[in-house]
Amino acid sequence: MNGILIVETHDISVEQILELYEANHWSSAEKPTALYKALMNSHSLVSAWDGAKLVGLANAISDGHLMVYFPHLLVLPAYQGKGIGKLIMERMEEKYRNFHMQMLTADGESVGFYEKMGFEKAGMTVPMWKYKGKEH
Repeated sequence: MNGILIVETHDISVEQILELYEANHWSSAEKPTALYKALMNSHSLVSAWDGAKLVGLANAISDGHLMVYFPHLLVLPAYQGKGIGKLIMERMEEKYRNFHMQMLTADGESVGFYEKMGFEKAGMTVPMWKYKGKEH
């Protein structure tokens, strides 16, 4: 992607994060302090930048050895469909490629994206949660 920089960093302001989450209508933006703390305490936080503008990010939660879970991947709507999400997930794959298990929960249109990234349905498992959001 021309001019887009993909980096692993925790140097992102809460305002930049909220702009990204609000643009994607994610309910976690309604809890800015908790969202910011959660992202800053992630095992990895990979972000995409167009100059000084945050245009995408993903985070990973991991035990650091065997298992990693990817809870968030967001790209600003105006930048979607340009390969940024793929670049972010490829950076995550670089870091976690030798882990025993990489997990995520895909919803709606994101299922096809993650299948293209090599993820597959986890056997006969059933996703379960207690969820306080409203976008699903």
